Amino acid sequence: MFERKPSPAILAIGGLMVLVGAVLILTGRVDYAAIVGGFVPMRIGLDPALLVGAPPLVPVWLTPLTAALVHDGWLHLGFNLLSLLIVGTPTQRAVGLRGVIVLLVVGAYAAVAAQWAIDPRSPVPMVGASGAISALIGAYALLFGSGKAKAIGPVPAHVVHALWLGASWAALNLVIAWTSAGSGMPVAGAAHIGGFLVGMLLVRPLLRWRWSTRLQSGR
Repeated sequence: MFERKPSPAILAIGGLMVLVGAVLILTGRVDYAAIVGGFVPMRIGLDPALLVGAPPLVPVWLTPLTAALVHDGWLHLGFNLLSLLIVGTPTQRAVGLRGVIVLLVVGAYAAVAAQWAIDPRSPVPMVGASGAISALIGAYALLFGSGKAKAIGPVPAHVVHALWLGASWAALNLVIAWTSAGSGMPVAGAAHIGGFLVGMLLVRPLLRWRWSTRLQSGR
């Protein structure tokens, strides 16, 4: 389900992403921004005294958000923007703007948590909005997926469908991460998986939240 006209909110989110990303790319400041505002797993629990002499760094607890605005080149930025434009507006129509913001923010934190879990001592900055947007993709997949899963014993069909989507996304991203590991732009497959899974987990609570709010307001 592709919306030809993205909503103003999705355009604003995409515009912010493009503005920051383009400025950093055009000025050659991507590497600096990645160090200052990217998520570096080894910073979790690191003694601040060891960072003496380093440039001013964004507090590590904020880096999941700042890292989402830093992109390692036009291809990286363009792919994330396209993904946002494809899934953003349909998902917003279902869960509302607040739901989209929750998905993006929680998705960003889930993505870095997953990446940290597989390599907590890594000094390589993680950048890009892929993890956050993966949460939107996870929600979108459950909302609009056309799969016709069948119940397996006591497991309901919708749970089987979610498990199938999660396993497929995980397998795809693990393969992409493995094949890109030796390239100049390795893909953070664990981050994509973390974002996608949290998006699937949040979609039902967000739907209930939106419609309960509408009922309470009488709309």
